[in-house]
Amino acid sequence: MSNHSTKSLRGDELRDQILSTALQMFADKGYFNTSIHDIRKEAGVSTGAIYHHFKNKEALAKSLYESLLIEIDNDINDVCKVHTGSYEKSRAIIKKMFALTMENPITMQFILMAQHREYLPDEPPICSSKPFQSMKNVISEGIKNQEIKNIDVWVAATTMFGGALRMMGLQLDGVLNQPLSDYLDEVVECAWLGIKQ
Repeated sequence: MSNHSTKSLRGDELRDQILSTALQMFADKGYFNTSIHDIRKEAGVSTGAIYHHFKNKEALAKSLYESLLIEIDNDINDVCKVHTGSYEKSRAIIKKMFALTMENPITMQFILMAQHREYLPDEPPICSSKPFQSMKNVISEGIKNQEIKNIDVWVAATTMFGGALRMMGLQLDGVLNQPLSDYLDEVVECAWLGIKQ
C-alpha cells in the first residue's frame, strides 16, 4: 500500500499514483475483479480524487492503456532513430521489447495479454495501435528499399515481429528456460530469414 496521502500528491503526480495502482491491481486481480474502491484504498487516495481525474473505471483503464502505448511507441521511435536499415531497426525494436518485458512485466502483461476488447470495446485492436504501426512502418521502408521481399506488408511485419511477441508471452507465462534476452539473436535471425530480399 502507498505511503502517499492525497494531501502530499497533486495533479499529475496524483494521477500517476492512481494509474500505477490500477495497473498493479488489474494485473493481480483482473479488470473485472478490481473496483474503484479497491484502487482508492490501495493508492491511499480519496474516491473524489479518482473521479476528479477519471469519469469511471473504464475511463481509467482507457487512460492507462493509451499512456502505456505512447510510452512504448516513444521507446520504439527512440531506438529507430539511432539505427539505419530495416534489419538493424527491427533487431533494435525486438531487443527493446524484450528488455521492457523483463523490466516491466506488469506493463507488458497489461498491454499484450489483457482482453482489452472486453472492457474497452471502442478501442481499435492492438495491432492498429501506434507501436505496432511504427513496427509496420519499419517493414514498409524495408520493402521500398528492397531490403525485404516485395510481399504484403502485414505478412512481412507478422513474420518479423510475431515470433518475438510470442516469446514475450512465453516469458510472461514463466515457461522459458533462459532469460528472454538470451533468445534475441535466434529470434531475429529466424524472422529475418523469412522476409529478407
